[in-house]
Amino acid sequence: MSKIKCVIVDDEELARQLLAEYLQDYDHIDIVAECASGRQAIEKIDTLEADLVFLDVQMPGLDGFDVLENIRTNPFVIFCTAYDKYAIKAFEKNAIDYLLKPLDKERFDQAVQRATERIRQNETNFTHIQEETSAREVQGYSKNLFVQKNEKLVNLPVQNIVHLEASKDYTIISTQTDQFVSSLGISKLAEKLDPEIFIRIHRSTIINLQKLAEIERYGAGSLAARMENGKVFPISRSYAKAIKEKIV
Repeated sequence: MSKIKCVIVDDEELARQLLAEYLQDYDHIDIVAECASGRQAIEKIDTLEADLVFLDVQMPGLDGFDVLENIRTNPFVIFCTAYDKYAIKAFEKNAIDYLLKPLDKERFDQAVQRATERIRQNETNFTHIQEETSAREVQGYSKNLFVQKNEKLVNLPVQNIVHLEASKDYTIISTQTDQFVSSLGISKLAEKLDPEIFIRIHRSTIINLQKLAEIERYGAGSLAARMENGKVFPISRSYAKAIKEKIV
């Protein structure tokens, strides 16, 4: 098993130092970043793909809950705060634990043990499902994808996908009612999907032809795809051929 990548987020330097000191007892946890603000935390958590975050609630600017609303990844979170009034909201956000300051070392160790077990279990289950799915689908295109949502792996039938959009190194997968973020790039995901159904209309956009409501013309011969969920995407000239072949 690889080391657990950990990010510490607290606007107080002494609080960050204490967490780092307590974590020295755990060789399997690697502190990859310490952040003093919510904005810095969002960047580091996503860029470094943190597995575990120790997160303060009250910080200037963006607070801990704002951080969770704005990150693309889904790390396991242990809240560390001087206020107990946020506990219910924290657990609604699927926090692993909620530690009150001043931190008690024994209580801290219990939280770390719980987090470690959850992370390792998640890694094992994720790898197992990926291997099984790949083995079954080696002869054809995927009928289902397993996408991460909070702490769960959701079984997503590809027929429910309306469109896919590239977002840097990630891909946003949209259905009629939900969105998921995949760590696979859009080109890698395209390899798993039937090209007769999932058509690339732009270097950053793939649509499900079965969820295409209409094609709109605008400007000097330009085309746009309007999906069943109301989203409209421009069709790049370099990818228009696949669409035009469907016009009768």
